[in-house]
Amino acid sequence: MENAKIATMTNPAAIAAYWNDAAPDFDDEPDHGLRDEVTRTAWQKRLLSWAPTAPADVLDVGCGTGSLSQLLAESGHRVTGVDLAPRMVDQARAKLAAAGLQARFLVGDAAVPPTGDEQFDLLLSRHLVWTLPDPQAALREWIARIRPGGTLVLVEGRWRESGQAGAPYVAGAESLPWHRGIRAEELTAAVRPLVTDLRTEDLSSSPDLWGGPVTDERYALIAQI
Repeated sequence: MENAKIATMTNPAAIAAYWNDAAPDFDDEPDHGLRDEVTRTAWQKRLLSWAPTAPADVLDVGCGTGSLSQLLAESGHRVTGVDLAPRMVDQARAKLAAAGLQARFLVGDAAVPPTGDEQFDLLLSRHLVWTLPDPQAALREWIARIRPGGTLVLVEGRWRESGQAGAPYVAGAESLPWHRGIRAEELTAAVRPLVTDLRTEDLSSSPDLWGGPVTDERYALIAQI
């Protein structure tokens, strides 16, 4: 039984199916859809503070429906988004097209982005590492995709629950290394040997980012390569 759970947990088809099912309602969450102007502006300000001067090449891994990709494209960046779920990618493409913005969206494993030997000035990941079977390997892979002098931004936290709206995640998820998220000091320890400099910013005390107050740990780790 345990082997079956692990096989499902690491099965891309099962994971893609979960996020495909979540796609229709994904943007209902305030920090996903960014439909409220206050929430949207709060994320826009944060991204501007983390990103290099535009235009820069940006890779948004686990891009979901493309809301952060849209903000970056609006700021003049050349954006590539990657997500395992085709429905998420479809929505991201439609969202940016409707806004009259150019971006590239690819269906693929965010842990190993299907971008060949391309390198980027900024790699952004939000709320993704808890879903990965081997997050340490993903970190190394991501950093290898960043140009010298570039920036890695990880928006992460330690969640009260994992999954969409409390729905159970794929079978075996409790065996994921960073199931339910990872604390800032632990992620810092994992990233520090791979980068030249890093800092963290507390995001829990910024309710505008989330559509209201939150009680769990949320933060951004910003590292220079």
